[in-house]
Amino acid sequence: MGQVEVPQEALYGAQTARALLNFTVTGTRAHPRFVEAYVLIKRASALANGELGELDGERARHIVAAADEVLAGQHREHFVVDPINAGAGTSFNMNTNEVLANRALQLMGGQPGDVEAMSPNDHVNMAQSTNDTFPTAMHLSVLLLHPELDAAVAELEAALKAKGEEFAGVVKSGRTHLQDAVPTTLGNEFTAYGVALERARERLDRLGDDLLELPLGGTAVGTGTNAHPRYREVAIGHLATMTGLPVRPARDLSEMMQSRQGIAAYSGGLRALAIELGRIANDLRLLGSGPTSGLAEVRLPPVQPGSSIMPGKVNPVMSECLNMLCFQVMGNDHAVAMAAQAGQMELNVMMPGMIHAVLQSMQYLVNYLPTFTERGIRGIEANVARTSHVVSRNPAIATLLAPSIGYLEAAALAKDAVEADRPVLDLAVERGMIDEGERRRVLDELGIGD
Repeated sequence: MGQVEVPQEALYGAQTARALLNFTVTGTRAHPRFVEAYVLIKRASALANGELGELDGERARHIVAAADEVLAGQHREHFVVDPINAGAGTSFNMNTNEVLANRALQLMGGQPGDVEAMSPNDHVNMAQSTNDTFPTAMHLSVLLLHPELDAAVAELEAALKAKGEEFAGVVKSGRTHLQDAVPTTLGNEFTAYGVALERARERLDRLGDDLLELPLGGTAVGTGTNAHPRYREVAIGHLATMTGLPVRPARDLSEMMQSRQGIAAYSGGLRALAIELGRIANDLRLLGSGPTSGLAEVRLPPVQPGSSIMPGKVNPVMSECLNMLCFQVMGNDHAVAMAAQAGQMELNVMMPGMIHAVLQSMQYLVNYLPTFTERGIRGIEANVARTSHVVSRNPAIATLLAPSIGYLEAAALAKDAVEADRPVLDLAVERGMIDEGERRRVLDELGIGD
């Protein structure tokens, strides 16, 4: 393909340099967890090939030493390939191979580029292909980032449940179809938000378990060509030791090369989480709407001025930002779904775009949810005067009288109460449908008093 220039100080080589010319997509670099995952694979492979007698001990030791430096945070500036790159991710695999090979050469006392002494292909990439290492790195990187996401969602879940306890005695109008429904409590609403996130976390945990199955050892098409018969078992064993994850070999290497359903399913779990987060953000915006023309049942924390022209206006900016984040996550999931179905025969070549989208969604959530929890949830206050006033005039309270006066009479009572702007119970006493004792009993049951 001719010559290509490589900066003298670079640890990467010609294939990476070509990728820099070819793939100018996002202007960013691979997620740190993806770099970590790929380097772990190269380290495990060097150990396995050394133990199995396929790679001499000196080369194996120096590849491992180079990998350890990268895992400790060094040389990250040399992982330069755009996250969306060559089909299947060959460019990123070679970027990793070249960096580790050249750093190993330096540790051996040699000079980068001496492929006879240390080859990116023959030694660092021994018994591997992009086609099995890249999906393995996809799984590992998600698993490595998952605990951070889980912790961020769990913190928000706990804050919502704490608000549920705080607001347990705040009776308010329920709403269905955005119309008045029988009373509930603000505590019930917030506790339910927390439980919804608990379910979303549990779902992601289950989906993450599927990613523990790794395709490493399948090489090009799932047949294990050019790999020692025990390489798969030994290399994945080293990955388990290094990561502390109970990773295991894929039950069928051909299926694992063809299908990316595990990643697509995890992305779907992120979408489900985003749907719940977006729904909660929408509710918070409604509950805090006003202060005079909306529901105004809660006071959202005022974190910044809301308008450049209207003095004193405060907007629900934390929830608005969360909404936009959720739209991004859902869009990323659509990209993942399209990429997952685009696999052909023995390989899905759309993997770089898939993992870029999934890790981006995860990182956005990791970045913002702690801020949203602290600045958007913990300071929420109940507007008890407003909730009590509204619930006392809620026509749906007639539902509580239906067992004694009948559905049709209760419906007529509710209609008349709305037209007269009168509390239902007061009108029922006035018409002789219930006595004062019954009115007080219902009010006590609702917890709203006179």
